[in-house]
Amino acid sequence: MDMSLRARSTVSKQASTSSDASQIPLLPTNNNNNNNNLVPDSSERSPVPRPSVSQRALETTANLANLLPTGTLLAFQLLIPIFTNNGSCDTATRPMTLILLALLAFSCFIACFTDSFKAPDGQIYYGLATFKGLWIFDYNAATASGVPSELNKYRVGFIDLVHAVLSVLVFVAVALRDKNVVSCFYPSPNHETKQVLDVVPIGIGVICSLLFVVFPTRRHGIGFPVTPDRR
Repeated sequence: MDMSLRARSTVSKQASTSSDASQIPLLPTNNNNNNNNLVPDSSERSPVPRPSVSQRALETTANLANLLPTGTLLAFQLLIPIFTNNGSCDTATRPMTLILLALLAFSCFIACFTDSFKAPDGQIYYGLATFKGLWIFDYNAATASGVPSELNKYRVGFIDLVHAVLSVLVFVAVALRDKNVVSCFYPSPNHETKQVLDVVPIGIGVICSLLFVVFPTRRHGIGFPVTPDRR
């Protein structure tokens, strides 16, 4: 009787020991395999898409907006959505938008003929460059601060005319890249018109960027930054 009880207790202990051992999770035996599973393979990573040539050209055209007068560019960004009704023009808003674009283009043209000088007291005064020299806007205040003796060196030159034309072309390129302007004048363009609207601003941007480098200017008129060592 005692032997049978001992045998049963021994069998039950062995069964419980085996069941407990089966519940213990097995530890990994190969560390290299686990490390390979944790670290992703560099060959499986998707390559980063590079910008296309057209995207780079559009970025270059967008950067040309920095060559426009700050006030004109700000007025364009604020007024165009209002005048075009966010691109939904009608018979009344379309002529108004055209007149606004003409005025902004004229402001870009005339701003290239403005210049500035720094008085001895540190005040900056602006004027309009003419064929005889600089016509100062606030002449009385400039006289009190100190007007440069040689105003004829500010007279209009050939480079001023080149920059004025280039500024108008840059403004046209920026306007053609604006979705509200395009939707206003070309709500449903055909394939040929869409190609022209995509190619013309890029061509204007590339040509104007080259001409701005070939014909640099020293003028810092209205809407353009003035360097500390300005004349």
